[in-house]
Amino acid sequence: MSSQKLIVIVPMEGTALLDIAGPCDVFSRADKILRSDPEWQGAGYEILLASPVAAHHLKTQSGVEVVCPVTVEELDRPIDTLLIAGLGTEFLANNLHGFYEWLRNVYPRLRRIGSVCIGAYALARAGILSGRKATTHWQYSQDFQEKHPDVQVDTNPFYTCDGNVYTSGGLASGIDLALALLEEDYGRELAAQVAKKMVIYLRRPGYQSQFGELLDYRHLTNTLAGKLHPWMIQVLHEDLSVERLAAQVNMSPRNFARVFLRETGLTPAKFVERLRVETARKYLEDSDLSIEQIAEKCGLGGMVSMRRVFLRHLSVSPSDYRRTFRTALHG
Repeated sequence: MSSQKLIVIVPMEGTALLDIAGPCDVFSRADKILRSDPEWQGAGYEILLASPVAAHHLKTQSGVEVVCPVTVEELDRPIDTLLIAGLGTEFLANNLHGFYEWLRNVYPRLRRIGSVCIGAYALARAGILSGRKATTHWQYSQDFQEKHPDVQVDTNPFYTCDGNVYTSGGLASGIDLALALLEEDYGRELAAQVAKKMVIYLRRPGYQSQFGELLDYRHLTNTLAGKLHPWMIQVLHEDLSVERLAAQVNMSPRNFARVFLRETGLTPAKFVERLRVETARKYLEDSDLSIEQIAEKCGLGGMVSMRRVFLRHLSVSPSDYRRTFRTALHG
């Protein structure tokens, strides 16, 4: 026996529809199963969308409009779990002081609170993430850390938990988080049952790092790395020592290494390794070359060496990466 839990999801103008719909689908499917089981009479979930602003109609990133029956200020019932579903670019730029103040005040009365994707910004602005571990979409890792240095940001995991505060990464990670919350409430068996019905993993293998870029090419313009990049791509299979890289731009190895580190934040050796992994990823996604051939073309040694490097950078083996990200047309 258990009482029904009120799940309040706060959608944001301009956020991705999946940030909202994903958790809603998990909790609604679980509720349907619980209602059909006499052992769980009275249990389950009620899902309520609450607008963070006065408007009840909010347009998502895809143009689909969601309707919120209430605003957060109109909520007058005990909330079990509150989830901030994403944060559109307009909301990301604006300081919604009234909403953040409401979050600060309501948080002590909640059993748990969480965010999907960059909804973590709202929790951070409300001071709820201060001193805590958190994650957000991998693309916003640096920006989030710069804006909120008091938060311990790690954008590798799909979701994190610190006390009763939960944060999840990009888009589909909201589903991962919702399944974890469901398992916490009603056990693994029910969570697995919901995952099967949705044809998804109960726990997805890997980490967000599989999706992100290891090198930020936007910041390589007018740097040594940017000048060397086209040539390095052609000779990745060869030895790319500091001495050889320095000779290519007519610099001493010591001065080259110092300037390179200052410009990129990486040593030449680490940059070369990341470039090799990034190139290997493209071959795994788009080509029919064997892993052994890719390892050789990219200067990653053999299969064993390539596997070790992939696990270190992406937390996934080359073969698993190919199965997950292979171009759809390859089947």
